[in-house]
Amino acid sequence: MNRDLRRDPHPAPLRDLDSGLRRGLTSGLRRGLTSGLRRDLYAVAAAALLVAAAALIGWSLQRRDGSLRVNWPPLLAHWEPHLGPGTPAAVLVAVAVVVHGPALARRLAWRTLLAAVWAAALAWTWSLALIDGWHRGIAEQLTTRHEYLRVIDRFDDIPATLRDFTAHILIDTPDNWPAHVAGHPPGATVTFVLLDRAGLGGGGWAGAFCITAGTTAAVAILCAVRALAGESWARRTAPFLVLAPAAVWVGTSADGYFTAVTAWAVALLALAVTGHRPRWTGLASGLLSGLTVYLSYGLTLFAVTGAAVLLLGRERLRPLPYLAAGFLVVPAVFTVLGFDWWEAYRLLVTRYYQGAGGVRPYGYWVWANFACTVLITGPAAVAGLRRCGGLLLARRGRLTGPPAARLALLTLSALLALLIADLSGMSKAETERIWLPFAFWLLPACALLPGPRVWLAGQALLALLLNHLLVTGW
Repeated sequence: MNRDLRRDPHPAPLRDLDSGLRRGLTSGLRRGLTSGLRRDLYAVAAAALLVAAAALIGWSLQRRDGSLRVNWPPLLAHWEPHLGPGTPAAVLVAVAVVVHGPALARRLAWRTLLAAVWAAALAWTWSLALIDGWHRGIAEQLTTRHEYLRVIDRFDDIPATLRDFTAHILIDTPDNWPAHVAGHPPGATVTFVLLDRAGLGGGGWAGAFCITAGTTAAVAILCAVRALAGESWARRTAPFLVLAPAAVWVGTSADGYFTAVTAWAVALLALAVTGHRPRWTGLASGLLSGLTVYLSYGLTLFAVTGAAVLLLGRERLRPLPYLAAGFLVVPAVFTVLGFDWWEAYRLLVTRYYQGAGGVRPYGYWVWANFACTVLITGPAAVAGLRRCGGLLLARRGRLTGPPAARLALLTLSALLALLIADLSGMSKAETERIWLPFAFWLLPACALLPGPRVWLAGQALLALLLNHLLVTGW
């Protein structure tokens, strides 16, 4: 036999990927990857109609009585077509990931891929933020009257401020906190206080911290998908985590930082329940989970995704004592320092309805919130979620079997958490920012799509249009 014919034409990573796909998919699922395009497009068209309806009805409501409290429904933004110093870089990064991303994701060694994904996500997020320029896009975002940096000087004595924190949540109290400080537990504000004390004060350093930390969420999600659904599905997910339209809001908002903390909490839990040093990964996941609930009250809903991870793990019980021990650390510290989480949350609910939350109509936002979600996750996520739903319905909810079904359960758990948040009435508007931590967990659904370059181009185009046509509130 000719020696050239005997030689394997595929490099080792590709052979591993192909064998992983063969093991992970039944013949029916393999056919599903290249079928259903028409239904995908129907789902995307329905999502586009949802966004259009939210915009048109929102404009009517806002012009009538101003009750939506946003300038460009359903987003907190205003119309201002513009270019900026980040424009050439953003276009270059988008083209590079669309053209080369899927192939590199298949071929790179795993650790190299993780580093490449973080580097590309950093480049994408920084370039998008710099479309608005350094000051408006980054340095000033966390210094406005509603933001955390406005109260840094009130935390000279951190324990004393924490003991007195709840006394300033309501609008009618003396020296009431700005909206974002009052609307969150003090973990977020204390983070920026500690940055300031470390010599990294001001909006520029705070913005750089949020972008740098926030983009690591892509790496965390890849690790979780690999642990729960296999490396081949993680590799297919990688380019979509880079070109996420949500990066428009990661650069720059504190919720980008929250996104990273929650992503690593879930990723470490996924490693723990699949037998990767369950004591240490379980403990670390617990520590970050405890921090999560002191960054934002709404992030307690990540318990839904955590429960899905436990269901998918083969070692569901072994990490639990370490997870619980780690989880108790941050609440114990804040409680000892004098902060009462439950009392603060009770007062927050009152404060929410004292402000815009009491004016914004639930009947509009209960569905328009999901128009915001379409805009931050993109058309590929819509089509991918359609496939996830179809996959679980076809399997009648069975969790064993193809890794694709496990991937579907993971992503749909994040969607369920969003539905609960939406129905609660505590997420009326601004969900393009508030829901960032959940939205990134919808993106692995894109791995189910054939023809990734076309879908990636749609994702990039949406992000570029949003950032060039609008000036967002974050």
